[in-house]
Amino acid sequence: MGQARERNGSKMLSGIENLGAFAISHILPFIFVLTIVVFFHELGHFLVARRVGVKVKTFSVGFGPELLGFTDRKGTRWRLSWIPLGGYVKFLGDENEVGRTDWAAVNALPPEERAESFPAKSVGRRAAIVAAGPLANFILALVIFTAVFSIFGRQEMTPRVDTVVAGSAAEKAGIRPGDMIVAIDGHHVADFSDLQRVVTVSAGTELTLTVNRDGQQLAILLTPELKEISDGFGNKHKVGVLGITRNTADRVLKTYSVPEAAGLALSETWFVVERTVTYLAGIVAGRESADQLGGPIRVAEVSAQVATIGIVALINLAAILSISIGLINLVPVPMLDGGHLLYYAVEAVRGRPLSERAQEIGFRIGFVAVVALMIFATWNDIIHLSSL
Repeated sequence: MGQARERNGSKMLSGIENLGAFAISHILPFIFVLTIVVFFHELGHFLVARRVGVKVKTFSVGFGPELLGFTDRKGTRWRLSWIPLGGYVKFLGDENEVGRTDWAAVNALPPEERAESFPAKSVGRRAAIVAAGPLANFILALVIFTAVFSIFGRQEMTPRVDTVVAGSAAEKAGIRPGDMIVAIDGHHVADFSDLQRVVTVSAGTELTLTVNRDGQQLAILLTPELKEISDGFGNKHKVGVLGITRNTADRVLKTYSVPEAAGLALSETWFVVERTVTYLAGIVAGRESADQLGGPIRVAEVSAQVATIGIVALINLAAILSISIGLINLVPVPMLDGGHLLYYAVEAVRGRPLSERAQEIGFRIGFVAVVALMIFATWNDIIHLSSL
């Protein structure tokens, strides 16, 4: 009996240790990355609202019951809430966290207080407050990329072909070992990653590769093939490949001045935007599979994997996630920032806002769309995890 209790106690202790290890490896990196992104998104809304004279009642990172918080001298309640899957800024005049207006409460306010409410501001000022959230996400990404490139530099490889895979698109097109790639579809290639970025999203699309071979420049037409590859963490991705490799021993660390790093950060941010938009457009057009869409589980998994590389890689992930959240929030679906901006655009054209009934219907449609997307993304996450 005593030995049985000992074994049960050991199992319980082992379970607690495993749970603690899981929290450290998965939950903490996830919360770290998401908190940074959400905080700066909501900070964008907050700063512009304060600037144009809107009273901010609540600034919350996370949803649900408050974990801890304080009230500042202007009456804003700063909260850290239990569910770390987003956040919100609640203005005077808001009925709830998604920005629905409580007209009864607004109309009951004294005139001097009503002037500080969100609905009392001009359509231009309301639009500026809403747009400031996604804009803050893009600015955060630019700042992170600039800091990383200027402080830590970037690993680069010259775009010289080392080997050509037999039977690949590159071999069929006539690419040879030793060829120096100088451009792809007219875009200059300074680093091997410049080539990879274009190729991975161009499966089935004919590209023009400009190579330097023995001092002569040649234009070669070729079409990347769609292949399923695994990254260093075992995750599978469907990408375009040419079938050429580079000697990783040729990798060098290049450092940049702050102005150079800022330019590179702008290019990096634009690349993420372009790739994301291209992928989403491909899903709508039926050219891309939606199985790469991920939700909180996938973000947590990727955060844990990237955290094993180091804090710089994790901060880089925060920059990429920040761009993605900024873009998603600009989608013109009610409940998202883009939906609010759509309403304000209609209001600016009509000279008056849509009726409360029309806005109510829009919010319901938006709610269903957002919930459906979350369910679909979470289902993708579960399928992805079960395949590992």
